[in-house]
Amino acid sequence: MNSDLNQDSGGAELVVGLDAGGTRTRAVLAAAAADGRPLGEGAAGPGNALTVPVPQLTEHLTEAVAAAVPESARGRVVAVAGGFAGATAASPDEPGHVNARAALADALRRLGIVTPSPVICSDIEAAFASAPGAPADGLALVAGTGAVAMRITDRRATTTVDGDGWLLGDDGSGFWIGRAAVRAALRMADGRGPETVLADAVGRALGLPGDVLPYDDWTRARREAYRMHLLPAVMAEPPIRLARFAPLVAEAARDKDAVAEAILDEAADRLAETVRALNPQESERIVATGGLLGPEGPLTTPLTSRLHTLGLTLDWVADGCRGAVALARLSYGGRSR
Repeated sequence: MNSDLNQDSGGAELVVGLDAGGTRTRAVLAAAAADGRPLGEGAAGPGNALTVPVPQLTEHLTEAVAAAVPESARGRVVAVAGGFAGATAASPDEPGHVNARAALADALRRLGIVTPSPVICSDIEAAFASAPGAPADGLALVAGTGAVAMRITDRRATTTVDGDGWLLGDDGSGFWIGRAAVRAALRMADGRGPETVLADAVGRALGLPGDVLPYDDWTRARREAYRMHLLPAVMAEPPIRLARFAPLVAEAARDKDAVAEAILDEAADRLAETVRALNPQESERIVATGGLLGPEGPLTTPLTSRLHTLGLTLDWVADGCRGAVALARLSYGGRSR
């Protein structure tokens, strides 16, 4: 998209916004003066400031920003803001914030981009700012592979509910749903749970032999063989990989599988409970992001109905790129007064 810069007025000041998440890092170049379309975009590897080593994080940031900002325009960049998984604007001394600040400063130095100190915040704080009008206060909810809710005050997270990871929390997340699918399959196999198409779907996704998958004549021997194949296949992968079974639950629920429908209902209950713990006020803004809550998200409808009883409506955003750009513009506007 760098060719779009050719339509930009010659010497206009520019800003860069970064959305650095657990799977990829995105950089967006935009004009400092107006809320127009992106002038350049770039992407690279993961950007979690706690789990990605600083040298590797620096490389990913350098790659993404270099792709978004052509060399001829780097001297016109006046502000940079980055939303990082594993960091927060509220705690500049915590490890994630320190790592993000160091990696971004090094990346900008390598590219010859000289600006005042970049804005560092969490990817959730950036996503909240991505809502129309770049709000400063309200609630944020993320429901993707993980799940977390935050109260945002003056663009900083002041209260956090859940986001405790796959072992201890992330209730209602993609991981939570995927784990529930495998548990339902195992319970069907050993006779503790009802029949569900999830047993076949999970088995096929894991590449189990066809002769152990459930059929009408699913004998005790076949059930035992299914369990003996399923458990090692699941245990051979990192636990977070269970999240990949969430779409199977959504598909089964669309086909009216009662077990899958119950899993999604409980996931929506868990997320509503997470939001409720923030003590929301009626009509308070709640900005949501994550694949489970998008336009095609399987939890959008059930969660919307639950939040309606609290007087809340969801304002969904795709990611934190737009918010990071808005935060960069705001930081430059505050300095230029």
